Amino acid sequence: MNCQKCYWVRVKMIRYTKEQREFLITNNYMTPAKNLAIMFNDEFGTNITETNIKSFRGNNHLNSGLTGRFERGHIPKNKGKSWNDYMSKEAQEIARRTTFKKSNIPHNHKPIGYERVNVDGYVEVKTQEPNVFELKHRIVYEQTKGPIPNDCNVAFADGNKSNLDPDNLILVTKSEMLVMNKKSLFKKDRELTKTGHLIAKVIDKQNKLKRG
Repeated sequence: MNCQKCYWVRVKMIRYTKEQREFLITNNYMTPAKNLAIMFNDEFGTNITETNIKSFRGNNHLNSGLTGRFERGHIPKNKGKSWNDYMSKEAQEIARRTTFKKSNIPHNHKPIGYERVNVDGYVEVKTQEPNVFELKHRIVYEQTKGPIPNDCNVAFADGNKSNLDPDNLILVTKSEMLVMNKKSLFKKDRELTKTGHLIAKVIDKQNKLKRG
């Protein structure tokens, strides 16, 4: 006969003084158990844990208000209020230890000019804070050849997305792009692709004339 062993985790029972109970109740709402334990230990020189706080809440039917999610239409109780309106001084001190400060720069921050390759293989350049990236081949085209109309794409004549030589970048309308793809006019040789683009221009113009 197989036996199953059950393991129980026993939380040490703590006898709180009246002052300690009042402290926990007063600072209970919207204070994470971990933070409340730190506040309590700082105040009374004790060593209670996050688990002790959760046990106290459960035994005293206290709702911390921290559900982990917001219901539709929910309005936070601290909306439009300062910390002094809803947090004790102890809670504010705990919050300041973990609050991101305005002047801090994240360790993974990338400066303007930083380049990366996206999932489609195109080079992107960071152009604005906090995280605005633009396609580098479009930037190069505009800097060397002028604005890109809304109905146009910038294509790589040799098919190499890392070849940002201005001579390798050609301006193709969306309708011309359809023709080139349909007729397999994109080649690995840039000059052949440019010739294919001229053919696509003629075919596209003929199609538009047929449609009136």
